[in-house]
Amino acid sequence: GTFGTQSFDAFRATADLTWELDFWGRLRNNARGASFDAAAKVEEERATLLTLVSDVATAYLELREIDQELAIAERTLTSRRATMALAERRLAEGVISELDVRQFEAEVAAPAARVAQFTRDRARKEHLLSLLIGQVPGPIARGRPLSEVARAVTVPDAISSELIAQRPDILRAQLEVNAAEAKAGAARAARLPRFLLTGQYGTQGAEPSEMFKSSTEVYTIQGGISIPLFTGGRVTNERAAALARSEQATIRFQKTVLTAQREVSDALVGVRTSRDQVLAQEVQARALRRAQELAEK
Repeated sequence: GTFGTQSFDAFRATADLTWELDFWGRLRNNARGASFDAAAKVEEERATLLTLVSDVATAYLELREIDQELAIAERTLTSRRATMALAERRLAEGVISELDVRQFEAEVAAPAARVAQFTRDRARKEHLLSLLIGQVPGPIARGRPLSEVARAVTVPDAISSELIAQRPDILRAQLEVNAAEAKAGAARAARLPRFLLTGQYGTQGAEPSEMFKSSTEVYTIQGGISIPLFTGGRVTNERAAALARSEQATIRFQKTVLTAQREVSDALVGVRTSRDQVLAQEVQARALRRAQELAEK
């Protein structure tokens, strides 16, 4: 300016502190929302882990089922080949015609095709299991027979709603609802005045050696109110968006609960009908074994 300029050196070291009176709960709701988001991620991790375990168990049981089907197909193929050999002998002796032999030959092709199909399905299922357990595709070690494994699994005829509520997908959806509601509360509070208290304390000197002396202390303390007046509708729109996300999370939670109930109900129906199917097949198996005995006699 007109009075000239002056220059000087100043060395300063200060600590700053800002404190806000969370009168409307904006900070508390933001913290709660972040906490719920973190907990939801934990449940998402649990859901991923349980899905992986379920996929491994299902794939292994399907593999054991394929093993049984392959064994049956191989036994059937051996039996059909023996019948084919007998038919060729009967043809050579003039007992039957070539038409009968060709019919027996066609019957041999069906189990042979099933053996090839089940062999392919078994290899693919082993490759899938290898992928799920994180190893190079290869043979999978077998445990107990499928019949023993199936009998060892006990499933109740009904499952309580309290147990269904422990599913990680439901817990995650509930936490997402809580987080959205907390964030909506923070958005509502953002439209209201903020009460701030700021302070600064430290030391300042013309030389570093003069710092940290009682005569070089510097400090300030200020209080104020911040009111969002001219924001161009940003705060209002953010509040509307937070409320919409909260409603969306609630609807998504309801859908998750309904989906869980449907899956559990489908599984229980499947268990009950599978038991009935097993009983019917056991009756059929006994009848076929008796028919075999009579045929052999």
